Amino acid sequence: MVRVAHKRIDSAPAKSPDAFRTISEVALALDVPQHVLRFWESKFSQIKPLKRGGGRRYYRPEDVKLLLAIRRLLYDDGYTIKGVQKILKDSGVKAILRDPKAPQTAPAAPGALEQTIDELLEIRQMLSIDES
Repeated sequence: MVRVAHKRIDSAPAKSPDAFRTISEVALALDVPQHVLRFWESKFSQIKPLKRGGGRRYYRPEDVKLLLAIRRLLYDDGYTIKGVQKILKDSGVKAILRDPKAPQTAPAAPGALEQTIDELLEIRQMLSIDES
């Protein structure tokens, strides 16, 4: 089951969490109109629902998780579509699924924090000497 805020994908009580979802189920769960999901498909090549007869879309659980992450980046974190595209291009799908709010920078070198603190303490000391 995929949860978003207060909404749940639960169209049939016996539906497995691994079951495919229709566009209406996903739109309801993400609280976005169906046309927005179709638009996102055109902007994010990583979203690939299965299409059956008559063009009906069926979203895999992975698709729903990706859509949820994209929605969070766009609506909650304030990214633009180009911004989310750049994150997906630079870091890949797994990065935004893992933690979409994690910084996209390399970790600092060991000891860098201590060096920065020492430098700030020196600056603080110099400023307090100037004030006297």
